Amino acid sequence: MAQKRVAAIHDISCLGRCSLTVALPIISAAGVETAVIPTAVLSTHTGGFKDYTVRDLSSDIVPTARHWKSEGITVDAVYTGYLCSKEQIYLVMEAARLISGSNTLLITDPVMADNGRLYKGFDGDYADYMLKLCSAADIITPNITEAALMLGVRFREGPYSEDYINALLEGLYVKTHSKIVLTGVCYDERRIGAAVYDGENKSYVFTERICRMYHGTGDIFSSTLTAALMNGRSLKAAAQIAVNFTAACIKKTMEEDTDPRLGVNFESQIPNLIKYLQL
Repeated sequence: MAQKRVAAIHDISCLGRCSLTVALPIISAAGVETAVIPTAVLSTHTGGFKDYTVRDLSSDIVPTARHWKSEGITVDAVYTGYLCSKEQIYLVMEAARLISGSNTLLITDPVMADNGRLYKGFDGDYADYMLKLCSAADIITPNITEAALMLGVRFREGPYSEDYINALLEGLYVKTHSKIVLTGVCYDERRIGAAVYDGENKSYVFTERICRMYHGTGDIFSSTLTAALMNGRSLKAAAQIAVNFTAACIKKTMEEDTDPRLGVNFESQIPNLIKYLQL
């Protein structure tokens, strides 16, 4: 089988494991060529750090994709993450169009919020713009907050009822017609995971719940999901691998008492990723 190629369109946070500094090593370790289109360069990510610097790379996004197209380059998947402005959403949609072939998957992680609140720098209607990108995607990976914001419904703290999760899944499918992997799903205090919905069937994947919060875990989840899909796994199987790998990374980080701002210690868990993928 020919090697797969993914274009990861995210920011580069120079410190704090997230975005491209997570996507590139994880997807590459899974045997998948990983091309990148950086959307911005930040000195650190925006969570827990003060006075970070940001260099917007919006003007490079479409020209990079246009250059690839002129060279006859297409990709098997486009994987989008943090976009620093509403304007970038339209630029990324155009870039994805330019580098996509007839069977290219568009996987969108609508990175914009968590714990009931938008991230710094985003205003109230950012979710409406992100919904447009999600509507163009084949697969989306929102967390509970992001799903609630895109639907304009009230965010609730977990554990959740099945009715609340089903309403988010079904509401997002009506709005986007994309397959959905909803993260952060928990029905009790013991387990946490993801709900998978393809417009017809719902399924769930869980792991032991770990009561610690770290930056970048959503990026690890979506990067692992992308890697597993490119290795031929079904959406549910890929989600289970992503849940298991993310949990293993969090456990290792807790053992080593790492500063939560620095993200999770995924590097030492790469051998487990290879094992989960049976490579």
